[in-house]
Amino acid sequence: MASDIVAQLADSLAKTGVEDGELSYKGQGRKLDDEIVKEIQDFEGLQALRLEGNTVGVEAAQAIAKALETKSDFKRCYWSDMFTGRLRSEIPPALNSLGDALMLAGARLTVLDLSDNAFGPDGVKGIENLLKSTACFTLQELRLNNCGMGIGGGKILAASLTHCHKKSSAEASPLSLKVFVAGRNRLENDGATALAQAFQLMGSLEEVHMPQNGINHAGITALASAMQQNKALRILNLNDNTFTEKGAIAMAQALKHLASVQVINFGDCLVRPAGAKAIAETVSEGLPILKELNLSYGEITEEAALAVAQSVKGKDKLEKLDLNGNCLGEDGCVALKDAMESLNMGEILGTLSDDEGEPEDDEDEDEDDDEEDLEDVDEEELEEEEEEEEEEEEEHSTSKLVRTCFYVITLLMLFISRLPFLPSYFPSPDKLLKLGANRALLIEQQVDVSDAPKTAEAFLKIASVYKEENRDVKNAVLDSIGEATFGHSSCSSLLLWTLSVISLCCSYRPCLYPPLSAQSEDKVKPVLVVPGHLHALEHVVQQDYFPEQSVAVLEAFMSRNNKILESCGNARITLQTTLQRVKSES
Repeated sequence: MASDIVAQLADSLAKTGVEDGELSYKGQGRKLDDEIVKEIQDFEGLQALRLEGNTVGVEAAQAIAKALETKSDFKRCYWSDMFTGRLRSEIPPALNSLGDALMLAGARLTVLDLSDNAFGPDGVKGIENLLKSTACFTLQELRLNNCGMGIGGGKILAASLTHCHKKSSAEASPLSLKVFVAGRNRLENDGATALAQAFQLMGSLEEVHMPQNGINHAGITALASAMQQNKALRILNLNDNTFTEKGAIAMAQALKHLASVQVINFGDCLVRPAGAKAIAETVSEGLPILKELNLSYGEITEEAALAVAQSVKGKDKLEKLDLNGNCLGEDGCVALKDAMESLNMGEILGTLSDDEGEPEDDEDEDEDDDEEDLEDVDEEELEEEEEEEEEEEEEHSTSKLVRTCFYVITLLMLFISRLPFLPSYFPSPDKLLKLGANRALLIEQQVDVSDAPKTAEAFLKIASVYKEENRDVKNAVLDSIGEATFGHSSCSSLLLWTLSVISLCCSYRPCLYPPLSAQSEDKVKPVLVVPGHLHALEHVVQQDYFPEQSVAVLEAFMSRNNKILESCGNARITLQTTLQRVKSES
């Protein structure tokens, strides 16, 4: 009998994951039941509660909150992905209830993890009071990865952290946040800048993870200034934002003041040669315990990559150097490998399998022009009046062109329903890869690329399988659309057809032109706009065959306020940034 009781107790402990004051229901996919509430109530000295991978509604949250009201020892909230299948409107009141309970209990939190809960700005409002309260004076880890906070949520979060720091400092126990995680939140420049101000105030961060947030050089510069004040920083992950030279140089300057940094992840950040050289200089002069340096996919050339290689000389703690996906060319890859081997560090150099090859000469010249632009700001200011007059003339001409093109788009939308469909093997990433190196030719055989309407649909279907995180699929898509669509068809005509199809999904109706009739709208078949479409267009606009006058058309189209385009997040921002650069270079 006694053995049965012991077995039951062991089974119960294994099921709930009780360890060091922790009660866990992680990954059980449960809804609220009386057993959960009772176990929380009966757990003496409860310090941590894991609710990841379950579904908590408003009533469930209120019941759990009631059970937490007496848990004064409570410290750690592991509440990521706990609103599975719930309406977004349910999340803020649920979070409010749980937060109120922790404040009532007098809890002193060290960990608050709400990652992978798509609660948006309203969700941040749901934890706003908690973040401002004494319960968060002791907070060390704040994890809000993939929550869709947006700019608004980022500003609310920044204001809450600032308030908490000021209030806690007044009580001689300033907020000393050590870990901040907020990747994939569409914070953009304004959200990042607001958070930078809070980070600078705290000065206690050791880890910062903010990948994929659509931040460009203005926001990166603000973060660089803030990081400089966090002297104990060990890990800085800003992967897949858009530094350009300005942001990279600012960040390199900040890193000179951060001797404790061990991991730098600036992959997919477009640091470019000038930025890579600035970072290399910082690495060479300091960062004595650096373990990882990621500068992949940054349009870095051979010369800059070799500078980075030389900068890690003597870094005996270094375990990984990632320079994959840059513009080294075959000879550059060999030179880089030889340089690392000569330093007896060949084993730490990551693969160079995705190298983009040597840049064209005109691209090198463009990069030189960019560097000169940084140095000649004063001279540009003196010429500002002349440029403004020229811009007014260009805007007038562009405006006329854009109005004409949108008129054509409106007319074209009447006939979209007649477009044939590409064969059923699209969209499918796996099947696109299986077409092999001859995929462009095979696609060309399936679609008459001289026919812009048919090619537009082919382009959109191929681009829909684009995956930023999968290099093979990404390259396959870009190769296919470059050779089999825009590269063969009349580019201006194809662009108009492409935008017309996208317009249908966005419900765009130019106010200057008569709307489509209801009968016509019933026949039109829109496509679902996905980030891949915009990534593909971003690739196309940088090619030589893309006409200059079409840049203005596409830029005007992408600047329109529309929720569908906004949902594409970083892809839209990247495309707009590229369009501005291409326009300035033309």
